[in-house]
Amino acid sequence: LFAPLRDRSRLVLAVSGGPDSTALLLLYARARTLDPTLPDAIVLTVDHRLRPAAAREAQLAAALATRHGLPHRTLRWEGEKPAANLQAEARRARYDLVFDAARDLACDTVVTAHHADDQAETFLARLARGSGVLGLAAMAKERREGDVLLVRPLLDLPKTRLVATLEAAGLAWVEDPSNRDPRFDRARLRAAAPALAALGLDRDRLVATARAMARAANALEPVVAARLATAVATHPAGWAILELSGHADQPEEIITYVDAHDNE
Repeated sequence: LFAPLRDRSRLVLAVSGGPDSTALLLLYARARTLDPTLPDAIVLTVDHRLRPAAAREAQLAAALATRHGLPHRTLRWEGEKPAANLQAEARRARYDLVFDAARDLACDTVVTAHHADDQAETFLARLARGSGVLGLAAMAKERREGDVLLVRPLLDLPKTRLVATLEAAGLAWVEDPSNRDPRFDRARLRAAAPALAALGLDRDRLVATARAMARAANALEPVVAARLATAVATHPAGWAILELSGHADQPEEIITYVDAHDNE
């Protein structure tokens, strides 16, 4: 799982204390005892300041990291919290905090515990929003965020296997109650999973479809790159000009893909 990380200099392990990230911490600590060439890692936990119990959960994550010989730091999302799109905003804040901390700590890689069930849920969530090929490709195992690489080594593993790993090790974990709160899309998708599986839309089928979309997206990349090279002029100040002549006659999916890249 972690062999592709050998050439990285220093890692951040994003650990909330839930079963997925607790398994990530355990597995990486074990891997380092077997393979000393794996890089050093620091464990980061984000306290979103949304629940009183979150501070205690961060302390438990810190204790677990210390038990396995890994340094730990808690990051806090300060300030007023939005009334709308709370989970999306919390996710954005979490990523900002973790990547900023990674840069401050001279870490070139952030490792998260996303797994196959997350991949299936992401595909469904994006399907519900009407995403095209690019969106339905869902999550990649690696993605660059400026000078920091985001890596998801557990993406092919089901959640049940991670939970079984913790149970075999006798490790406890915390459960975020928002994961069962029907106000949030993810909780509703999880509640609908059995009915979808009965229709043939189980996790493995959804993940396979996401991979097919990723292959299609990768096939579009060279066409889009060529189009960007001729159609987009980037100003040093940061804005870009999209030259429409010779662009509008492209297939609609290419135009959509170019626009998505340009907006990034």
